[in-house]
Amino acid sequence: MRSDAPPRSDAPLRSDAQRNRERILEVAHAELTRSADTPLSGIAKKAGVGQGTFYRNFPNREALVLEVYRYEVQQVADTAAQLLQTRTPEQALREWMDRLAQYAMAKAGLADALRTATSTGRETPRGTLTRLGHGSVSSAVALLLKANEEAGTIRPGVTPDDFVLAIAGLWQIDPHGDWQSRAGRLLDLVMDGLRAGAPGSGAPAAPES
Repeated sequence: MRSDAPPRSDAPLRSDAQRNRERILEVAHAELTRSADTPLSGIAKKAGVGQGTFYRNFPNREALVLEVYRYEVQQVADTAAQLLQTRTPEQALREWMDRLAQYAMAKAGLADALRTATSTGRETPRGTLTRLGHGSVSSAVALLLKANEEAGTIRPGVTPDDFVLAIAGLWQIDPHGDWQSRAGRLLDLVMDGLRAGAPGSGAPAAPES
């Protein structure tokens, strides 16, 4: 029997599914940052979704925590291009470093959740950032370094890997102590090192390796 009714669209269902997923991630981010041991059932309840919906999106704790952490790392990486639109390259680089420090300290609880989820006992906040966000973070760092090198504000030849190694001390700072001043001093030292030998700094050029 032929029907003149218009074909049904599943777009609303896809939209609902996307909203459910985003809501789960939003709640999981807040709850896991607060406590690494937050029950998944509690996250589903606060997100307002059923257990079936929850597990269709995230079949286990590790899948959920990895996605939350990956999303957060991507958010930090995305700010690099945004800062370059409104700041000088040097200002953008230094401000991005501050944002990375803020992220590292604020998300210490999330890193604990990742350690718990992966159950390796060996994962560190710096390791998770490198493992989950290496591509996006490296791209952000490369963008900032390139802009500064072209502007003559940092020494030439610095690679994203050099930069990550230089700021590795961030993940040794106690997030429960006076981390702002300690991180600020560390990042100022890193910036001073990047400026040494910069064409526009007036300082002696750094020796080639």
